[in-house]
Amino acid sequence: MLDIQKTDAAQPALAPAIIRCEDYRPPAWFIPAIALDFQLGLEHTVVRSTLDVRRSKSAKRQEPLILDGDGLLPVSVKVDGAARLDWQLVDGNLQLPLDGAAHEVEITVELDPSTNTQLMGLYASQGMLCTQCESEGFRRITFFPDRPDILSRYSVRMEGDKETFPILLCNGDKVAEGDGENGRHWAQWNDPWPKPSYLFALVAGDLVANTDSFTTRSGKMVELNIWVRDGDLPRTGHAMKALKDSMRWDEETYGREYDLGLFNIVAVSDFNMGAMENKGLNIFNSRYILADPEVATDADYDGIEGVVAHEYFHNWSGNRVTCRDWFQLSLKEGFTVYRDQSFSADMGSAALKRIEDVRILRAAQFPEDSGPLAHPIRPESYQEISNFYTATIYNKGAEVIRMMATLLGPERFRKGTDLYFDRHDGEAATCEDFVVAMEDGGDIDLKQFRSWYETAGTPRVSAKLSHDPQTSTATLDLKQTLSAGGAPPAASDMVIPLKIALLDPETGAHSGEKLITLDQAEQSFTFEGYKERPVLSINRGFSAPIILESSRTAEELAFLSSHDDDPFARFEAMQQLMTSYLVAQITGAPADRDIILQAVGAVLADETIDRAFLAELVQLPSEAFLADQMAEVDPQAIHDAREKLRGKIGVQFERKFRRLYKQCEPGEFSLDAPARADRKLRNVALSYIAASQVEDAAELAFDQFRNANNMTAMQGALTVLSHMEAKQRTWAFEDFFKQFKDNALVLDKWFTLQALSQRSDTVKRVERLAKHPSFTLANPNRVRALYAGFTSNPVRFHDPSGQGYQMLADMIIALDGQNPQTAARFIPPLGRWRRYEQGRSQLMRQALEKIAATPELSKDVSEQVSRSLA
Repeated sequence: MLDIQKTDAAQPALAPAIIRCEDYRPPAWFIPAIALDFQLGLEHTVVRSTLDVRRSKSAKRQEPLILDGDGLLPVSVKVDGAARLDWQLVDGNLQLPLDGAAHEVEITVELDPSTNTQLMGLYASQGMLCTQCESEGFRRITFFPDRPDILSRYSVRMEGDKETFPILLCNGDKVAEGDGENGRHWAQWNDPWPKPSYLFALVAGDLVANTDSFTTRSGKMVELNIWVRDGDLPRTGHAMKALKDSMRWDEETYGREYDLGLFNIVAVSDFNMGAMENKGLNIFNSRYILADPEVATDADYDGIEGVVAHEYFHNWSGNRVTCRDWFQLSLKEGFTVYRDQSFSADMGSAALKRIEDVRILRAAQFPEDSGPLAHPIRPESYQEISNFYTATIYNKGAEVIRMMATLLGPERFRKGTDLYFDRHDGEAATCEDFVVAMEDGGDIDLKQFRSWYETAGTPRVSAKLSHDPQTSTATLDLKQTLSAGGAPPAASDMVIPLKIALLDPETGAHSGEKLITLDQAEQSFTFEGYKERPVLSINRGFSAPIILESSRTAEELAFLSSHDDDPFARFEAMQQLMTSYLVAQITGAPADRDIILQAVGAVLADETIDRAFLAELVQLPSEAFLADQMAEVDPQAIHDAREKLRGKIGVQFERKFRRLYKQCEPGEFSLDAPARADRKLRNVALSYIAASQVEDAAELAFDQFRNANNMTAMQGALTVLSHMEAKQRTWAFEDFFKQFKDNALVLDKWFTLQALSQRSDTVKRVERLAKHPSFTLANPNRVRALYAGFTSNPVRFHDPSGQGYQMLADMIIALDGQNPQTAARFIPPLGRWRRYEQGRSQLMRQALEKIAATPELSKDVSEQVSRSLA
């Protein structure tokens, strides 16, 4: 019977249910096929779904059909063509009693996409309709068992006003189209590959396409389209090149060929994520599609290349082989991040890419592991799955795959991935399935290694090298501990592959890189043939995601920063040298600054170093990274110590930086490696010149801003000016706004750069920017531009008054009613309150308590706040 009283709106608020991995049960009903009919409108869309439902052999005879729903109310329900009134809504889900093993169920619902501010399900974005269904958005479109282990073939008919929606796109292949009555038209799309509902996609709007093609290794021609709004077409060339490069690389590296005759990408302005891998119809945040030198930095170009590759690679690692349940999210995301990192390394500089990847891991994932939101890459439970799209799932997940690849070596790892794809093609798999494929394909026992999937926290490894001149041996003693969420460290036996080399202390030569595996709490390794004490190079290439504590002296680190032949280890030695000094300065311990100046001077004098790598070598560790080294964090003390050292380096080498700045003068814009390296080093040189506080620094930066022929140079100049008390700063930001006020993606940079300013008035400026006519909470990119920029500014976000915390809390509360998924992502900056000195710690906790006390919080925000306060 029809029981409207059981809708969510009529029920009192209940505590969100906890979903546990151990409670997984196979589906009671499968849906091998679904037909969808959309009558499209921006404010009124009618969806009719026809489901082929089949009872599982293991299901109980009387078990009803339960279809997930979120905010939906059926207009009609039919079973085998006959209307049914004996359905119920329970917690928003449709329950329908069914006898027998197979039926056709037809359900009609009505939607208003214009009011969907969550940007999940079907929503309107600047006159077009689009969808986002991962993880649980399909239940906002129609009633369906919205879980990834339900694989269905989709047949979709779309009809809408031809003038409003001239382009109608969906998954798979378009098999028919035609005109209807009253200015309407329609298109029929069929996807031959079974897929979970989270991969469903639909786009309808006024779009134009950059069209190209790719011929697969088997000779099949694939049509490629990147759909954008009129006017954005000239900025799609880089994304198209990235797509074709990705397709070629996946064939050559993994043997994976694309499986449809059409691949569409659509750029959308309003999008919660970076992009989405929907089968054959990827939907992208426009920031990861649109680029030209005028509006995009070199980092933007790299981001586009990496994200396009990531979503394309998902066609196999995520679509053809998908997740059994959301606890297995890292199965597709960790593996695919590893694949896109490897692709980007092959397309550019492997050394610079590795430094970038580790920097991101340390900035985002290590704090996650040490804070209240710590979780394994295969979580045990959740209340809202969108909260687990985290750096742990993605970036640490990729590092776990990388460690397996390191242990197996290239040939055996490829055998393992081939076996994984072949064994599970068309299935919903688990992380365990992937590990077993690595074991079987690589002939290796990974039983102990599995603990990486079920353990939260970052291993901490202490390394001490001793030398015995009488026996000419060197012994490396290793000890590992582990803690998560701020708990005391405990002995650990994680499997940790470590690439090491023992360098001659005079020449820097070594007898070859060695791979050792630490798999006990304490372990020793002895190496013969060393008459002199060697210098230890360890965790080369960052072979394991650990925190390393070594007994290496400042002199040894300085030596490695000039002589190590592993680029990452060389960079890491300089970072550790600087970090040790700065931590000592902050804590009042003795430290030698001169050895840092000597090390920086040595690399600046080495003309054989690639300029892009040199730019990395001389940069100081970030304030956030330094905070992670402290038992109790005082952001002002960290900032002051870092700025003092930066100023000293600037003064000491000001002439050298001026020469480099002049040598790197730009010519005609190019994306080739030497031109990019010059832009990178020129911006770093400018920042050090400014740090030296010479009189002409502001004018030098302003001249770069005015004369820039690319966004990398312009943003580099603005970054330097943003911290200054100078008239040129005002002129530059006013001019930048006038130039780009109509370009949303560039205007995001204008908001971010001001939020990152280290000036004392930044908190008040951010408050004013939140009231600026160009700011809106409705667009996730704009929210992230201002508030993620601000929370990434430690010294100003952590203003001792607590104004920054209260401002962020107020924003989260306001945004939660519109877009809870985006709002919840701003909880972690407050969630680490226990790490800070007492005054700030109390103020951060008060901000969290204010959020927690807000009535009718979403599941997304409520879960994050409660875990942060627990």
